[in-house]
Amino acid sequence: MQNRRRFKQTVSLAERLFAFAEEARERASCLPPGPAREELMKKVRQAEMALRLEGRSGSENELPFKTGDNDPPAARRYP
Repeated sequence: MQNRRRFKQTVSLAERLFAFAEEARERASCLPPGPAREELMKKVRQAEMALRLEGRSGSENELPFKTGDNDPPAARRYP
């Protein structure tokens, strides 16, 4: 039986998702309108949604954004 190759992440999931979203948004802004740009923007939206879900999971990691007043009440964290 093979052993799994495991390693510890040095950067939190939230930070990796945030960095990916920023980089993908920057690359999409350089592309002309079309299917390639839309696909990249779709990945940006997915990463942002994953960030929101990560924030709701109760993890103690600090997210690189704050929930705004425009979000639905369920998305807000109350102290």
